[in-house]
Amino acid sequence: MRPPISLGLLVVFALVTFGLRSAQHRRETGSSGFVGMSSRVGSAGWLGGVLFGLSCVLAAGAPVAELAALVGPVLPVTRAMAIAGAAIAALGIGVTYAAQRAMGRSWRIGVRESERTELVVSGPFRIVRNPIFSCMMLTGIGLALLLPNPIAIASLACLFTGVELQVRAVEEPYLRRVHGERYAAYCARVGRFVPFLGRG
Repeated sequence: MRPPISLGLLVVFALVTFGLRSAQHRRETGSSGFVGMSSRVGSAGWLGGVLFGLSCVLAAGAPVAELAALVGPVLPVTRAMAIAGAAIAALGIGVTYAAQRAMGRSWRIGVRESERTELVVSGPFRIVRNPIFSCMMLTGIGLALLLPNPIAIASLACLFTGVELQVRAVEEPYLRRVHGERYAAYCARVGRFVPFLGRG
């Protein structure tokens, strides 16, 4: 039952955090919020976007490959571990959506240099600077616990690396250019992905 549950959670994740959130944003602002990749091909930001996309493909491929008996778990999966993984992934989906909503009209997928959005520092952004990415990574951890096969683990590694590159090479430099000292002060007091860690 683990592969079908994993697939189901991935479908819910896509429908809620991309489909539903984008539809709501379009209704509220007239824009879908999808900006896409704007980094130069071969740059760190471009690589981050590629790895993020690859993590999504691998996440979908992991349960399919296990259903086809092409791969199996790299460690024994107990019932408690599978339940914990599914619960963590479901929680991750819910809090990812909540963090997206907390961004309000400033929510985007990608960065467009010509845009000037408000710096959001309230709600979950008081705890970490990138709560959407933090919650996505929580979802990825849950899915890897539920289905710890090599493809799912590779997906998690791509997700973590892609997010790090996107934030450090694209989003943080952009926000420093746009918001200057206010963003620098925010970085000094709030952690990047985990409370108190990655400040400055």
